[in-house]
Amino acid sequence: MATKHEQILQYITELGVGEKISVRRIAKALQVSEGTAYRAIKEAENQGLVSTIERVGTIRIEKKQKDNIEKLTYAEVVNIVEGQVLGGRNGLHKTLNRFVIGAMKLEAMMRYVEAGNLLIVGNRYQVHKLALEAGAAVLITGGFDTNENVIALADELELPVITTSYDTFTVATMINRAIYDQLIKKEIVLVNDILIPLQDTYFMTTDNTVNKWHQMNQRTGHSRYPVIDPEMKVQGMIAAKDVLGAQMQTPIEKVMTKNPITVNERTSVASVAHVMVWEGIELLPVIDEQRHLLGVISRQDVLKALQMTQRQPHVGETLDDLVTGRFHEMRAGSEYNYQCEVTPQMTNQLGMISYGVLTTLVTETGSRLLKQYKRGDLVVENITLYFIKPVQIESTIDMKGKLLEVGRKHGKVDVELYHEGEIVGKALLMAQLLDR
Repeated sequence: MATKHEQILQYITELGVGEKISVRRIAKALQVSEGTAYRAIKEAENQGLVSTIERVGTIRIEKKQKDNIEKLTYAEVVNIVEGQVLGGRNGLHKTLNRFVIGAMKLEAMMRYVEAGNLLIVGNRYQVHKLALEAGAAVLITGGFDTNENVIALADELELPVITTSYDTFTVATMINRAIYDQLIKKEIVLVNDILIPLQDTYFMTTDNTVNKWHQMNQRTGHSRYPVIDPEMKVQGMIAAKDVLGAQMQTPIEKVMTKNPITVNERTSVASVAHVMVWEGIELLPVIDEQRHLLGVISRQDVLKALQMTQRQPHVGETLDDLVTGRFHEMRAGSEYNYQCEVTPQMTNQLGMISYGVLTTLVTETGSRLLKQYKRGDLVVENITLYFIKPVQIESTIDMKGKLLEVGRKHGKVDVELYHEGEIVGKALLMAQLLDR
């Protein structure tokens, strides 16, 4: 039997794209409390099923696939630019394919405007009307309004007319930033990208016996299985060590590991790798919010995915990419030293190198040094960092690393940071090593 929370999420999923959703309406329709309805709507928002807009309400939007994440809905644009919807509310769920800045003469501008676009323009009423007729939505900058005819046309065509107090340049920057952030997210490998789906997963049920484990082990060659109840909820994990010496008729429930570590679809693979190595786990069940089994993820697949992502070109440059992209190796005999120039993006509001960037420099130095001695990936466990002197913009930092200790599972590195021969920072880095 599905819980009330699950029933509400199912109800929201089945609503038509563009339909309005309210806590009161759901509470009344499904006879649940308003608190339960509110929590389910928030979960639907996290899953990308709905979008909430100030002074408009919550609407059902199209759930974007990961390969289409760089496209925004008009509802998301309203939130990005902190705008107000003047007309065409029923079209807020639609996806826009590109935005056009209307900073030219009318005839020239209309050559670029097509259906599914968003035209960013000031208080030019005729342009608003022509854009809507061409099938494009309109974003009016500078806090300007439009006339009643345009609003009526927007409602009729179900194309939003949005107004924002920001200027055109700021608006374009804000939208670009949102798309750029989503491109970075797109590059991050999540559990959902590499899990073995339910239809290909071998699992056992709580009413099975140890004998069933032996049968499955012979048939599949696997030794670890999630254990589920009749509602498909994960109750435990069973492995070879659990059935060792157990009678064939012993219920699986008696020997399984209860309350196992689990992950959800939206967990990053890097985070899963850390858990699996730290806990010595070979196989993890993947579950939804109600603990239903969605599939499994293996340690081998996780480590392979991590190695693949390091070879992929990133579409969006993260802070780490920015710093490590300016990292140069300066080898002197058997020593490995590194150098990095401080660019404006690496500084704080005072024009000094930011603490976050310094931490990245230490991490990168330690990682590169450890990789010279032991192939594989690593997860940083601890950094003790001393900031001795501030380093200003456009300075060059030299980093010297010394390997203190390296074992099968752990490594320790001492890192010193210099500017013009003077020490400006010192750190001790400890990392967990992941074998390839």
